[in-house]
Amino acid sequence: MRTVRRLIFVEATYAILFVALGFISLFFFFDLVDELAAVGRDGAKGYQLTHALLFVALLVPSHLYELLPIAVLIGCVFVMSRMAQSSEFTILRTSGLGPWRALKTLLQLGLVFVTLTFLIGDYLAPPAERAAQLLKARFQGRITVGQTGAWLKEKQADSTVSVNVRAIAPDGSMSGVRIFEFGNSGEFRAQISADKASFGPGGWTLFNAERTELGRSAAETAEITRTVLPEYRWATSLSTEMVSAAVLNPARMKIIDLFVYMRHLNANGQSAQRYAIEFWRKVFYPLSCLVMVVLALPFAYLHFRSGSVAGYVFGGVMAGISFFLLNNVFGFIGNLQNWQPWLTAAAPSMIYSLISLAAFGWLVLRR
Repeated sequence: MRTVRRLIFVEATYAILFVALGFISLFFFFDLVDELAAVGRDGAKGYQLTHALLFVALLVPSHLYELLPIAVLIGCVFVMSRMAQSSEFTILRTSGLGPWRALKTLLQLGLVFVTLTFLIGDYLAPPAERAAQLLKARFQGRITVGQTGAWLKEKQADSTVSVNVRAIAPDGSMSGVRIFEFGNSGEFRAQISADKASFGPGGWTLFNAERTELGRSAAETAEITRTVLPEYRWATSLSTEMVSAAVLNPARMKIIDLFVYMRHLNANGQSAQRYAIEFWRKVFYPLSCLVMVVLALPFAYLHFRSGSVAGYVFGGVMAGISFFLLNNVFGFIGNLQNWQPWLTAAAPSMIYSLISLAAFGWLVLRR
């Protein structure tokens, strides 16, 4: 059985890599076409073709992470269909490759791609995506969200702080920082405004900061004090990852960063539904490779001796696209309807697992 396992592994791996390369090439071309409109807009010292090529190349890991389960499905469908057409799989069945052993073999292959998908999505795609955004911001402006920027909240020892960061500069620093400090009973205490801020251990360093503090005089009248400081050290636990999470796409974050930011939002009484869904999606999405190999196995038991496998491969493509769309739709609906995050993230894989097992039972065990 070692020879049979090696045969299936090699054939399926080559097919999966070929499909993944085709998808990546297609997305690379589309991304490059989108970037060509910005090339040369600011003259010789602005955004050039080399920068666009580097930007698009840095997006490849993110695309590969999203497309790898679909590539696993299409590649396995192609190999199983081709083996059924050439009667190779029939010969393997007469040699002792039963349905459960074939399923076990494909699941072992799926585990390899589960690990690969997890490593790409958690260790390769997030830093590459961040580098791509910073590269583009260096020539086209700052990274921001909405009209007012990102808002964060933090509970400190004797106060509650709301922080507004208008944008992240190309060098990783923050610009347009506003800090609003409130007492535990909700009364306004102070506001700090700064043109620029940088991260540091245990706090932020604010540059050209102006602190406006509201206090009480001896006569119990409101008293406003303004202080201008060229440099001001503000103690906070808000880290680079937390600010990036508020500005960048949470789908491009590492699992541990999503978990930390989700706990930060819950601890400060903010809604963490969106980030909780993304967290569980990052947990369950690599496991969809197992669902895809199970969905591909029944194609090996289709009985045909002539014709092309193109129709079955097309069916695999449609199934993969429908899974990708269903995964996104469930994320949006779960966020709007406030569904359980883990159930929202796991539902598409559970639905396709049931379809896969039903097809496996009908085509393999009952026929």
